[in-house]
Amino acid sequence: MADIKPLLAPEEILQALKESIRPGVPSFFKLRTQLPAAGRSDVPIAATERMTVILKSYAEGGENEIHAHPHEDHVFVVLQGQASFYGPRGELKIADPYDGVVLPAGTFYRFISSGEVPLVMLRVGCAEAGSDIFARIRLDGEPLPANSTENRQVTPVLSSKWFPAVAA
Repeated sequence: MADIKPLLAPEEILQALKESIRPGVPSFFKLRTQLPAAGRSDVPIAATERMTVILKSYAEGGENEIHAHPHEDHVFVVLQGQASFYGPRGELKIADPYDGVVLPAGTFYRFISSGEVPLVMLRVGCAEAGSDIFARIRLDGEPLPANSTENRQVTPVLSSKWFPAVAA
């Protein structure tokens, strides 16, 4: 994907991922994003019919409400900063740069940026073709929209800083 657009709505991310699908052809990409000064951002990187790759960054907060993705296995790899991952019973695991976590479909979790610098993570998801990759549910099984006040979404503001840092 050539253009870096970190402030996209979920439907725009999904559309960008769909447009990047190139059956039978390799997709090369760079992990680069403008960091948020407030809130969070997502950069769609690449996709296949079953897999998505998204570069996520957080000035603060995270995916703040406990939730699960019922149709998608996914992986987070911390590239910068620190993430505090919580399980449904308050379990806590700190992930530093180059640490990762695999979350099978239906696994409940939440995380926050807990380091001194903005959190940047690579997210790779895999789901059955045609399933709703952005579906998320609360502990009670009801839907939890990603970009909602219930999920503590705030209006993102971009900074002048980039990941990875670029020499001036």
